[in-house]
Amino acid sequence: MTAFDFDACVVGAGAVGLACGFALAKRGLSVVVLEKEATIGQGVSSRNSEVIHAGLYYPSGSLKARLCVEGRRALYAYLERHQVDYRKCGKLVVAADDSQIPRLDAIETQGHANDVEGLARLSGAAAMALEPGLRAAAALLSPHSGVFDSHGYMLSLRGEIEARGGAVVESTPFLAATPLDGGGFCLSAGGPAPTTLNVRYLVTAPGLAAQSVAALIEGFPAVTIPKLRYGKGVYFRLHGKAPFERLIYPPPIHGALGTHYRKDLGGQAVFGPDLAYVDHEDYTVDPARAESFYLYIRQFWPALPDGALAPDYAGLRPKIHGPDEPQPDFRLDDPGAHGLTGLVALFGIESPGLTSSLAIGEEVAARLNLAQRT
Repeated sequence: MTAFDFDACVVGAGAVGLACGFALAKRGLSVVVLEKEATIGQGVSSRNSEVIHAGLYYPSGSLKARLCVEGRRALYAYLERHQVDYRKCGKLVVAADDSQIPRLDAIETQGHANDVEGLARLSGAAAMALEPGLRAAAALLSPHSGVFDSHGYMLSLRGEIEARGGAVVESTPFLAATPLDGGGFCLSAGGPAPTTLNVRYLVTAPGLAAQSVAALIEGFPAVTIPKLRYGKGVYFRLHGKAPFERLIYPPPIHGALGTHYRKDLGGQAVFGPDLAYVDHEDYTVDPARAESFYLYIRQFWPALPDGALAPDYAGLRPKIHGPDEPQPDFRLDDPGAHGLTGLVALFGIESPGLTSSLAIGEEVAARLNLAQRT
């Protein structure tokens, strides 16, 4: 009979991995979360917009549609309960001219289909009355969109796991896993003090490393591992006063939501991300990209001054589709996909993964057939 060191191991201590660990710990399981970096949340979770998405855009019946709406509702309650900073500022999806109104119509229809609450269609004049300086032929108001402190959120998730007897172990890369006779896995983890662990359940949520981690699990069928694509997005920060209180989004571009505006929790205006596919991890911000930002932003904010944008930061999205391919759904591969009992492997968890994180954790627990404790 196998002696288990922990009931469950989660690989990756970003927002989604920690939310998975929290969901398992809530069910009374002993949980260890392995993180290869020196601190939590240093990958995808630290290089994003920190936006709470309402769930407008995603196809009916998709995991993204369901988990974004469920996750957003759960996230606001969690942030309030744990006193993590957030601002439910609302969002305007803006048609800058009449040619974009059909796309706005489609977003409104999809938002209602996804059970997004409180949506309101506005005329251009009404939108510009809410946000003077905006250019809009029409807009869709989403009052439940917002921004939050993602790092404070991840720290609180870590605290919840540890308060339930779990452990979040940093500087400890996942090296291998072998299925055990009778169920469970023997894991090998590296770092300054390499170790092996026996666990009943294994969840892999390491963002950009999802494919490489899956390949280290004995018996995981290589043919089911999707190709990783790096979707790079850069951000520029505004010198000067933030022009709008609400999030401002143009209609989505192919494969992403497009370069948008947010006033962050510090009161500064940030624009981005754009989208460019790259073939390696690269977090540089080319100042020359500002030219395309000026052109794009002036569609909805014509008064953007010359020389007002400064390079800020870049992020990478773990895409599982190429630039000319349809945007796929989240992949939560359970035993029905790979044949390994007790394992859920996550792929392609990009936007709205942060918003969806608590719901993703609940979905992972459900796929492991772990009942919610009362």
